[in-house]
Amino acid sequence: MVEWSDSERSAITSLWGKINVAEIGPQALVRLLVVYPWGQRYFGSFGDLSTCAAIMGNAKVAKHGQTVMGGLENAVKNMDNIKNTYSKLSVMHSEKLHVDPDNFRNLADCISICVAAKFGPQVFTPQVQEAWQKFLAVVVSALMRQYH
Repeated sequence: MVEWSDSERSAITSLWGKINVAEIGPQALVRLLVVYPWGQRYFGSFGDLSTCAAIMGNAKVAKHGQTVMGGLENAVKNMDNIKNTYSKLSVMHSEKLHVDPDNFRNLADCISICVAAKFGPQVFTPQVQEAWQKFLAVVVSALMRQYH
């Protein structure tokens, strides 16, 4: 079980309260699919992902980005039980979707980049970044649980 300090909890929940899921989610997933194009193989039903413009304009990508961030909200609300909160998602991504688990780390990095770009160093301070990175590492670990 992960232990969270009061300052970490505060930093994560405060930052989360500022995040617009409809903005950051699509941005992060677009970034993932552009920067790590091999990840596109999991989104064959999404239509045209052949160019950056096609990915950016793809409504299914945007919707799934929001879905991902909605899942992240569950982790924010269940910080003391993230592994169990993500157990079904871990099984689904491992056994049904066969997603390479490195994609979880890559997406977490893309989310952090989008959040940092949106809020800048006045909000995304080194202390906030440290707590946020710890939080995302716990989420990634929970998603990878089924793979071990």
